[in-house]
Amino acid sequence: MAETPQLADERIVDHPLIDEMQDSYLTYSMSVIMARALPDVRDGLKPSQRRILVAMNDLNLGPRAQTKKCAKISGDTSGNYHPHGDAVIYPTLVRLAQAWNLRQPLIEGQGNFGSVDGDPPAAMRYTEARMTQAAV
Repeated sequence: MAETPQLADERIVDHPLIDEMQDSYLTYSMSVIMARALPDVRDGLKPSQRRILVAMNDLNLGPRAQTKKCAKISGDTSGNYHPHGDAVIYPTLVRLAQAWNLRQPLIEGQGNFGSVDGDPPAAMRYTEARMTQAAV
């Protein structure tokens, strides 16, 4: 059996497991926060919000278009841009339509999109949406 050649710079470092786990987790959590949770400086959108607006643009749901079912928007977003399931897509879409969550709503919703008092929105099969002028 042939031996694998050892590189000159390769060495095994004895590092306590607890320290390695803390450092690795901190690095991972910061990368997740920077990539997903914080809005982008360029447009103020999170990646999940941007995916929804891109999918709506693909469906030609501009301000003058007919509204389409949120289930269709959510399904297209999930199928084309967010293949991790649609459970998080609809709540994000709802928040983009709520005037009390954004200074300028990016989606015009038709149907029950919740209330300031915390009432939940209707199911996505009962609501419709299109982009507002601010989203275009």
